[in-house]
Amino acid sequence: MCKHGENSCSCEVHGHGHHEHGHGEHEESMKARLATIAATVVLLVAAKLVERTVALPMWALLCVYLVPYLLIGRDVLKEAAEGLREGDVFNEHFLMTIATAGAMLIGFLPGAEHEMAEAVAVMLFFYVGEMFEEYAEGQSRRSISHLLDIRPETARVVRDGDVALVHPQDVAEGELMEVLPGERIALDGVVETGASSIDTVALTGESVPRDVYEGDTVASGCVNLSGVIRVRVSKSYGESTVNKIIELVESAEERKSKSETFISRFARVYTPVVVCAAVVLALVPPLIAGDFAEAFPRWLYRALMFLVISCPCALVISVPLTFFGGIGRASRSGILVKGSNYLDALSNLGAVVMDKTGTLTRGRFEVVAVHPDKCDERRLLHLAAHVEHYSTHPIGAALRAAFPEEATDGCAVSDIQELAGHGISARVGDEQVSVGNEKMMARVGAEVSECHGHHSGTVIHVAIDGTYAGHVEISDKVKDESADAVRAMKQEGVDKVVMLTGDRKEVAQEVAERLGIDEWYAELLPADKVSHVERLMEREREKGRKLAFVGDGINDAPVIARADVGIAMGGLGSDAAIEAADVVLMDDNPAKIAQAVSIARRTQAIARQNVVFAIGVKLAVLGLAAAGAATMWMAVFADVGVTVLAVLNAMRALSK
Repeated sequence: MCKHGENSCSCEVHGHGHHEHGHGEHEESMKARLATIAATVVLLVAAKLVERTVALPMWALLCVYLVPYLLIGRDVLKEAAEGLREGDVFNEHFLMTIATAGAMLIGFLPGAEHEMAEAVAVMLFFYVGEMFEEYAEGQSRRSISHLLDIRPETARVVRDGDVALVHPQDVAEGELMEVLPGERIALDGVVETGASSIDTVALTGESVPRDVYEGDTVASGCVNLSGVIRVRVSKSYGESTVNKIIELVESAEERKSKSETFISRFARVYTPVVVCAAVVLALVPPLIAGDFAEAFPRWLYRALMFLVISCPCALVISVPLTFFGGIGRASRSGILVKGSNYLDALSNLGAVVMDKTGTLTRGRFEVVAVHPDKCDERRLLHLAAHVEHYSTHPIGAALRAAFPEEATDGCAVSDIQELAGHGISARVGDEQVSVGNEKMMARVGAEVSECHGHHSGTVIHVAIDGTYAGHVEISDKVKDESADAVRAMKQEGVDKVVMLTGDRKEVAQEVAERLGIDEWYAELLPADKVSHVERLMEREREKGRKLAFVGDGINDAPVIARADVGIAMGGLGSDAAIEAADVVLMDDNPAKIAQAVSIARRTQAIARQNVVFAIGVKLAVLGLAAAGAATMWMAVFADVGVTVLAVLNAMRALSK
């Protein structure tokens, strides 16, 4: 069941000596295993009948039992030989080989009874345990491999008026794709013509289709359900959502949880200690007894049982398998976890810090009021829209939408400068226009006029050549699920939910009170967010807890990278945020945060159950073996039986 790594007995989720294979190959492998098990059982029964009906010398009996032994144990013997050749002696296959070989040969000692049937049985049950491991691993992999199914093999590209079928890798950014009903969208892009419903379940875990119209963004991997749409490709194949997801999942196994790391180190020390203890158990008591020849067979048998019991299969298999299952369960819900170490951290969250715009709110702004000062409304919107022409921020999009003529009025825009946390300034025609918050106005020397109207939106100030020209109010709607998300996090044991935003204090306060957020900090620059997160992390560390930061924008990437667990909104989130994140929520639903914590805690609990159960049973049977009260069948249960039960328990991490 285990693969021997470099100078260690370590178990990998990849399984025993085989690579990841397809569903068909997996079925064939299982059929072959079942056939081997059936043949061994028949041969073992036949050997037992021969032993009872025919009086054979010991060497002939050995030949009879060697047939089923070699049939079922050939892979184990081969792995043990490879370990010896590579200098990795102390692996689980070596333990199993010397224990069963000793049981096969112990009958040749004076006064000792042979244990050949038991030796074959040990190998048989070990093989059954491997089969269970392979099955569980296959289930875990299939829960993740559905992601591989969402990677389209072809794309319809419109070239020179004709539609050509090509591989998605051969489609360039900016080209036009046609997607027919029932087809999977091959690359990320924007709908240029047509309208349809798309199935996003493979990416987000949500079964309700999403309607898309001209101008809407669509992600690769989604299925077009109804109308024909033409999509302008916005990302190359390598940068597409599908490719990024698959890369994230494939690299997840490289990041081990603390439990997995501990088990790996434990096995490295544990196995040599066990072998030495077995040698001592076999030699020292007979020497002390004074009658070595008579006592040695009895103590050797106990030492062999000791080796069988001591195999650390249950630990080195079930713990990584549990975390792998947890990652698979999360991915089926549209939550991509980049490594089991982040499941570890999620299970111990004390605080969740959240950005406001695009995380707790929809990130879709619209102009709700215009307050000019020393100029008219149209001119104020005209200048603000031109300055925000190249901005990717949702506020810029709202200003452009409020003055659509901006795209065609021919005004020249130059000298664009964006100041993080302040705003943007540019030359529009002959005028220097600055658009941003009060910090931006102070920077250009414009005195802000007080606004007596009450709005809960974001205020965007405008200055022309250093003179205040008025402000525009923009509102962003809070997501329907945000309040439930905050409540669910607290129910999952998160002590503090904190909101950080660059928005005004009035806006932040209203959102925080509405959602039941414990702490909030407003009017922050990106660097301020990092400082707050570091301070809050220090507070959580004192309690032995972890902190997660949730964001979606480019300016959130540094904070996401700094937190114990960085969580990015994947649907609307920026590439920079997703790249920096440890966990990606594919549908921008903040309620998935609590679900991720729940999955992580359940995964951690199952891993702990397996560790306690495996060590507890092994210690009990080891004590019995040392006292001479255990049988080889008890040893088989303590190894293979415990492993099978631990693997079956680990599979629960895949279920809801």
